[in-house]
Amino acid sequence: MQSVSVDEDSDIKEWLKSHTGQEEKPYEILSSGDFSKPSQLGIDDELALSIYKTMLLCRVLDSKILSLQRQGRLGAYIASTGEEGAIVGSAFALQSSDWLFTSYRELGAHLVRKLSVDLVLAQLYGNSNDLLKGRQMSNSWGSRELNTVPTAAPIGAYLPVAVGASLGAKLRGDKIAILTYLGDGGTSSSDFHAAMNFAGVYRTPTVFICRNNGWAISVPVTRQTASRTLAIKASAYGFEGIRIDGNDALAAYVAARYALKKARSGGGPTFIEALTYRMGPHSTADDPKRYRSEEEMKSWSSRDPVQLLKRYLLARKAWNDEAEKALVKNYDGMISSAVQRQESTPPLSPDKLFMEDVYAELPWHLKEQRTDLLEYLSEKSE
Repeated sequence: MQSVSVDEDSDIKEWLKSHTGQEEKPYEILSSGDFSKPSQLGIDDELALSIYKTMLLCRVLDSKILSLQRQGRLGAYIASTGEEGAIVGSAFALQSSDWLFTSYRELGAHLVRKLSVDLVLAQLYGNSNDLLKGRQMSNSWGSRELNTVPTAAPIGAYLPVAVGASLGAKLRGDKIAILTYLGDGGTSSSDFHAAMNFAGVYRTPTVFICRNNGWAISVPVTRQTASRTLAIKASAYGFEGIRIDGNDALAAYVAARYALKKARSGGGPTFIEALTYRMGPHSTADDPKRYRSEEEMKSWSSRDPVQLLKRYLLARKAWNDEAEKALVKNYDGMISSAVQRQESTPPLSPDKLFMEDVYAELPWHLKEQRTDLLEYLSEKSE
């Protein structure tokens, strides 16, 4: 199917409204995996299939990494199973010149940015291939070449940085946007409010995507806010809030594309609340059975974003089970080979502790410490 370009933002807004039956903001997009006239929104089968393949890679890779962690071959890990639609769908709306700030759960966004499986694993192993040189917690991918900034461990701490980068782009006159993700728990952080207020006051080209999976580890959304929605919080800061079905990858793409285009053209920030669900534990150190029911999990399983998009593609005869089996086999082989390479890669040299790439010239006290450490290691080896 040939895609039809969308030149008028009003077309997008009408589509958003059509999925809610409401004229008021924030829009409520609950599309249930059904897309009316997707070609009129610039979504052809090729794009939908590309989004699906990346979501499937994310799902398979998540499973493999969890298996490695359970075997004691990797440290703590935070999976994105169940939230791939909101993450991958929205990231596909980015242009290469845009910048990406993620939390710890956006593996799929980094895969969209073409971060290789080898580099994903290298960061988790913290070996000498790690672009961040072992200086970050797991799930903190970043690449200067790919315009992706590693996350900060404290919840929401990177959000003001993302807004600051947005302001810098605006002052320079760069026609780019900054996309940053957070979870519903992030909206309870002080940095969230600082970032939202600054973005609203200075009309920065920032798009906030909140994965509202219902739980901030074990704290439900109802214990975090009395607001009717999270998207409505944007109104308090003077800009637009949109609420979407985050398990609907194409809805996430449409909403993010609209918001990013608006940001690049000087229209200011947008906050997107993506309703989704974390199908597994918060992390490998969590047991969700202690705070949520099996019935809740089963209910959301029927809204698995990977299966929703797969059904859409099957109905359009753009995909089939045989092709999927072949692709999963290919992914399995690719990931297994990458694991072998990264597990055989030597660890970082101890002198990487001293961050020569941070300073134009290494300070004298760090030079002394490095010399002392290397002498000690040399004596110990002898």
